[in-house]
Amino acid sequence: MARKTTMPTSTARKSNKVFVDTGGWFAVAAEDDKYHQVAVRYFEAQLKSGTRFLTSDYVLDETLTRLRYDLGHRAAFRFWQQIESARNKSILDILRVDEEIFSLALNIFARFEDQKFSFTDCTSFALAQSRTVEEVFTFDAHFAIFGLVVRPIP
Repeated sequence: MARKTTMPTSTARKSNKVFVDTGGWFAVAAEDDKYHQVAVRYFEAQLKSGTRFLTSDYVLDETLTRLRYDLGHRAAFRFWQQIESARNKSILDILRVDEEIFSLALNIFARFEDQKFSFTDCTSFALAQSRTVEEVFTFDAHFAIFGLVVRPIP
């Protein structure tokens, strides 16, 4: 009896994971950001290809705060509603910085005194390592310095 094989099709969704940093979120949300168009195109392409987005509570705190200060409360709250919608559609997972990740982030922060990594960046590095995420949606070169793939390239 002939064996049936299944060939991948163009409609197959990949199970790629991308960590989204503040720079990525902000560029998508802020229409006047210099990377807005590039960010939207990248984000939409990733959505169509079935990418699973990950971010953290620390990144969302940083993003909401920056949006609030730079664009106002309405823009920040609209962003939060979009985050909730993405979570409800299972497009986005929000990772929590727990004691273990906090400790790993502190170790990274201590080891890289020659770099200007923010502590939030260090928590993101620790989360990316713990979740075997290699690609980060950001415009922050610190992620490339740490050894992660940064997308998109503007």
